[in-house]
Amino acid sequence: MSAQAKIRVQEADFDISAEVAALRADNPKVGAVACFVGTVRDLNEGSAVETMELEHYPGMTEKSLEAIADQARERWRGSDVLIVHRVGKLKPLDQIVLVATTAMHRAEAFESCAFVMDYLKTQAPFWKKEKTETGERWVDAREADDAARARWSKP
Repeated sequence: MSAQAKIRVQEADFDISAEVAALRADNPKVGAVACFVGTVRDLNEGSAVETMELEHYPGMTEKSLEAIADQARERWRGSDVLIVHRVGKLKPLDQIVLVATTAMHRAEAFESCAFVMDYLKTQAPFWKKEKTETGERWVDAREADDAARARWSKP
């Protein structure tokens, strides 16, 4: 089976075990799978989070995620990439995003998973609005996310 990217943006929750099983199915070259699951926290910037609403630009968002996955697959040849990102209204403890990557060895799986997540946080067109006890607010990008992505462009 050739390397490929699997990208989904959806409102429904996802089953990590089923997603990973499908990602590595029928590929005996897979020696490692690395996963990252992002969840809604109950506290952000000192305020209790009641809900988080994620918005996206349909079509543009998927293309952006595909481009990120393609970059990872080019950098780590032979790897597969899965990105499942939820949109809509979520509550604390809900899953937001799943990034899973496969590789022949663990180092490549870990690196490619971190790469995809770092680029997703800074390059993918998603907008987050939190509802807290003090009202609603848009969540701004964080400098730490930009710094994490920047490490991949160093020689």
